[in-house]
Amino acid sequence: MFEDRNDAGDRVAALLAERGVEAEIVLAVPRGGLPIGRAVADRLGVPLDIVSARKIGAPWNPELAIGAVASDGSVWLNEELIADAGIDDEYVAERREREREAAREKVDRYRGDRPPLELAGKRVVVVDDGVATGATMHACLRQIAAADADRIVLAVPVAPPDTLARLAAEVDDVVCVETPSSFGAVGQFYRIFDQVTDEQARSYLTTDGH
Repeated sequence: MFEDRNDAGDRVAALLAERGVEAEIVLAVPRGGLPIGRAVADRLGVPLDIVSARKIGAPWNPELAIGAVASDGSVWLNEELIADAGIDDEYVAERREREREAAREKVDRYRGDRPPLELAGKRVVVVDDGVATGATMHACLRQIAAADADRIVLAVPVAPPDTLARLAAEVDDVVCVETPSSFGAVGQFYRIFDQVTDEQARSYLTTDGH
């Protein structure tokens, strides 16, 4: 479906332009979202920054997200799953703080000494290389909303329809190139889906992205 993240970024950027979406800031979810963010920011002629969240895993399966927390502490919890599984508040609070710190460290690592962009009153486009369950994206979107962004548009190359429907409740608009009903993992929709290195991630945040 997509050759690689650069191809996906170009296609997201083209769709945003086609829809007439205007933005003042693009925020990418590192690391995989940064190639998409660079293409979109360049196409729209606006600065690129990052927004980061970490999932809160279930006690019996760290890969199963019972929630997610962004670097500023903004949180999304799957309350139904937590209640059904009988997960206690103490576990959630401990994991929430640990993952918030990890998200904050990731932001610091990629942003370096550059200050974060001011989001208050701004039109923001949020991008990633795709969305599966949407847990971490929920937390990212809540951080942006908490920063008083004027308008939030979620733009991704690929996501399942049910996840997009849930995320749509948190944003003003959703732009997605492909919405396949059969969805295993984001990587299955890319011919090349190599891991983005820390060095590459930082390079995408420079003015020219290279």
